[in-house]
Amino acid sequence: MKAIIMAAGKGTRMKSDLPKVVHLAHSKPMIVRIIDALNALNTEENVLILGHKKEKVLEVLGPDVSYVVQEEQLGTGHAVKQAVPKLENYQGDVLIINGDIPLIRKETLIDFYNEYKKENADAIILSAVFENPFSYGRVLKDGNKVLKIVEEKEANEEQKKIKEINAGVYIFKSQDLVKALAQINNNNEKGEYYITDVIEILSNENKKVISYSLEDSMEIQGVNSKVELALVSKVLRERKNTALMEEGVILIDPANTYIEDEVKIGRDTTIYPNVTLQGNTEIGENCEILSGTRIIDSKVYDNVRIESSVIEESIVENGVTIGPYAHLRPKSHLKENVHIGNFVETKKSTLEKGVKAGHLTYLGDAHVGEKTNIGAGTITCNYDGKNKFKTEIGKEVFIGSDTMLVAPVSIGDNSLIGAGSVITKDVPSDSLSVERSKQIIKEGWKK
Repeated sequence: MKAIIMAAGKGTRMKSDLPKVVHLAHSKPMIVRIIDALNALNTEENVLILGHKKEKVLEVLGPDVSYVVQEEQLGTGHAVKQAVPKLENYQGDVLIINGDIPLIRKETLIDFYNEYKKENADAIILSAVFENPFSYGRVLKDGNKVLKIVEEKEANEEQKKIKEINAGVYIFKSQDLVKALAQINNNNEKGEYYITDVIEILSNENKKVISYSLEDSMEIQGVNSKVELALVSKVLRERKNTALMEEGVILIDPANTYIEDEVKIGRDTTIYPNVTLQGNTEIGENCEILSGTRIIDSKVYDNVRIESSVIEESIVENGVTIGPYAHLRPKSHLKENVHIGNFVETKKSTLEKGVKAGHLTYLGDAHVGEKTNIGAGTITCNYDGKNKFKTEIGKEVFIGSDTMLVAPVSIGDNSLIGAGSVITKDVPSDSLSVERSKQIIKEGWKK
């Protein structure tokens, strides 16, 4: 099977400089969601109909996608006609779908295709029943046979009472579609070429055209404005959150928890409100992720507690506690039972088992040995204005508060650094190192 994705529209009501289909529906471009759903059918080729700012769509999908260009937007039938060169020598089935219905499920497309094959149909349309079908094309039928689809502006009063509407997804036999497209015209209220006219042409030729009605009509919710974009994003969040809770995750307030599609979370982990989990993040079991936390592309093991912190592209092992107000920048690795507290920042650093850095500390380009204690206000001075350098801190070291470690520098095991020191030279194991200016007191001094 091949698929044709209609994605040429400007989306005027979106009031945006971007093409409609590249807007993010729950963090993922709508067009990507459509392609992901089609992948469940193992389509041979997905042909995109592009138009307005096509280069923006190609930036999202990459240059290797199959596409044709609709220079003028003269209707859905005109859009599909642009793909005819891709179908001329093709004898298989063709699925046509709009690029702005990001709620469509993979399972729905599979069932839709299976119904088409089971009934040995020549064409099938996806439909839904709406109590208020205003603005949608109505499906006219004789029993289960579809006769035609009448657009809202073309429908008479009797036809407008029909509640089964056209969802804008179709499957045709390729050559039937090509022949019918050659016969459509724009003799209608809008002066456009409708893909829906193909249905009537095939029906008049006594082809078997059937419909498959959706159970959840929200799946075909189109996006034509930022309001509708927010609506579908909410539905997608609810789907993800529901699936996680069914797998044993505890969400205190699902309506205010933002978890992207690819995130994995273990059972009995508790997620508090206003937590954002993004990208390829994986969180283990029995964790506690408190409000104000954002985790991106990171792996968090079991029994971890994180409060009001940001974690990016990092690894957090079992039993770690983080925050509040900590920041793990990319390539941070916290091993078992590490604690980093409020206003601690790490970057490209490994903290071995049992390390503690309670507050107001920056550890960049550093390796910290087991059970070392980092005092408040400690900074690894890793950048000289041109190059980055590494700090090595051994096991069971005590770093006094307000210490500057000027890299490259190495602190040996079991050493102690006095508070307020600026360390520029390596410190051997089992040593005390103190560097500070002499305190001067001048009594009676007046500014």
